[in-house]
Amino acid sequence: MKLVKFVFTLVFIVFIGCSSKSDEVSEAKEKIESQKEEVEVPEETIIGTVVEKHGQLSVEGNHMVDKDRNPVQLRGMSLFWSQWMGQYYTKETVKWLKEDWNVTIIRVAMGVEDDGGYLTNGASEKAKVFEVIDAAIEEGIYVLVDWHSHHAEDYVGEAKIFFAEVAEKYGEYPNLIYETYNEPLDVSWEGVLKPYHEEVVTEIRKYDPDNIVVCGTRNWSQGVSEVIGNKLNDPNIIYTLHYYASTHKEDLRNAAQTALDNDVPLFVTEYGVTEYTGDGAIDITSVEEWWTFLDANDISWCNWSVADKEENSAALKPGASGLGGWQESEITQSGQMVKDEMLEKNQSFK
Repeated sequence: MKLVKFVFTLVFIVFIGCSSKSDEVSEAKEKIESQKEEVEVPEETIIGTVVEKHGQLSVEGNHMVDKDRNPVQLRGMSLFWSQWMGQYYTKETVKWLKEDWNVTIIRVAMGVEDDGGYLTNGASEKAKVFEVIDAAIEEGIYVLVDWHSHHAEDYVGEAKIFFAEVAEKYGEYPNLIYETYNEPLDVSWEGVLKPYHEEVVTEIRKYDPDNIVVCGTRNWSQGVSEVIGNKLNDPNIIYTLHYYASTHKEDLRNAAQTALDNDVPLFVTEYGVTEYTGDGAIDITSVEEWWTFLDANDISWCNWSVADKEENSAALKPGASGLGGWQESEITQSGQMVKDEMLEKNQSFK
């Protein structure tokens, strides 16, 4: 650990009600000065936030790197669909996750075509997303702005308008990461997804030339090997990998490793410790195997999800407050496992 040295000087002045004692006072001051001590303080107590530490993120080869060109691995939580769990889209939730769970990134999932999402309630859904972005900037953590759709290629115009607004409003902040398409279905990377991403990224770059964009891949963001030799022509693009540990195992990790070996950088913007349904059994062995793989490759991740839905991938039990402050009794098995992983491995910025 690097240590930063500073001089801590304790100075006291003894007031003596007689001018004839002034020489003694000066002598006492000199004695104190001669006893100055050098005290070593860990660097992490000097750096205030994860964004202050890492600054502007970018891509080099198959890694996300920080301002000093060192690989960065962020670990955090994904919020649930904005229109269905909006009670957790609050500054209090963001603050609690940073301080009590050690998250270094929060993902906002802007629901799009489903009932109550952006297409029908654009203003209210944007307000929720913007509150979380504002809170993340205030707390000094990174924020992933996700277009949470399974059919985004049908709404290219709406996606461009949304991301242009986000980029114009927040693009100056290094906290921002964009996710242009959550989980495409079985559509062509070459013919559908790559052209979609190119259009949206072009719109983002009109206002934000620097921040990273994460692009969804075919088949629920698992077709990462299809990107090999066919990446977007932008230096700061990462490609999405999603998994659910009880369903997706060695075969998907092998595909991910093949992509990495061919210089395709990956970001797990969503994963669960459960089955792909978001429910079902928790395979603890597979969970650990995935975390080991992600750590070995410096792959960042957001866990699905900050929600109190009655399913095993939800981090919270029904009725948990949208203002944070959750007790252990309000956290599910999934939530506690993920929280413990972040407390163990993420640096604390409190």
